[in-house]
Amino acid sequence: MPTDEITAAAAGTWTLGDRTVRRMGFGSMRITANPDTGRAVALLRRAVELGVNHIDTAAFYVSPGGTLRVGDGPARYATELIRAALAPYPQDLVIATKVGFGYDPETGFTEALTPAQLRDQVEENLRRLGRDQLDVVNLRLGRGPGAVPLADRFGALADLRAAGLIRHLGLSNVRPEQLDDVAGIAPVVCVQNNYGVDAYREQDAFVRACGERGIAYVPFFALAGTGREAGASAAQSEAVEAVARAHGVTGHQVRLAWTLHQGAHVLAIPGTADPTHLEQNMAAGALTLTPEDLKNLT
Repeated sequence: MPTDEITAAAAGTWTLGDRTVRRMGFGSMRITANPDTGRAVALLRRAVELGVNHIDTAAFYVSPGGTLRVGDGPARYATELIRAALAPYPQDLVIATKVGFGYDPETGFTEALTPAQLRDQVEENLRRLGRDQLDVVNLRLGRGPGAVPLADRFGALADLRAAGLIRHLGLSNVRPEQLDDVAGIAPVVCVQNNYGVDAYREQDAFVRACGERGIAYVPFFALAGTGREAGASAAQSEAVEAVARAHGVTGHQVRLAWTLHQGAHVLAIPGTADPTHLEQNMAAGALTLTPEDLKNLT
């Protein structure tokens, strides 16, 4: 598939709360792995040039070595790179971040559970991004129930929303019943879970349920699948490779197209540090899979 002139607009749009975003976005986790700050900044700017207006980040997306630099100081965080690349921000740009986990250079990754800890992370995101208000804040849940009830943690973010520090709220790494646990506290505009053509397909019904409730479903690791933080493997399943051959595209483009075919409310946030892969990801938004393709990928 030629990628010339194919932008994020090819994937269509979704209304996230009161903000219109293109369904093909950009995930910023991987940009901190590039020791060349200039390349990371250029990649973010190129994403916006290609029509991306939905960028996913988190308080805990961090360069382990802290070797990146912006100006006179080290740039450990993806949020700092986003600010360096894009501030002053385009008016239509929506930056979604996550709180609930944090990073301390001395102690490593920690879970934020109390209202005070969550407020600290929100303020950290505001400071590093250079914003007065965060567009979307997703509460990232751990694998267990947590020492502090979900309603209390989500309620703390709802208070910050009421105070004007947050525009919209979402949940990440969440089970279906947990949406009901917070239903009366504040609107949930999106769910971010691990999901892909060959990963966590038991969530198919949850994906559909989110669409019925008008909630965006935003899969992470849609490209990496079970590879998770290690990134996308060159090896794809035979079903993915067969569809890719039929359309003359890459397996990764098939994975992204399959993601978008799961519903108009499903938003893709592929991450990459490679400009060529970035363009290929945008082009995947123009790939139409046939009913037979989708059946073979089930």
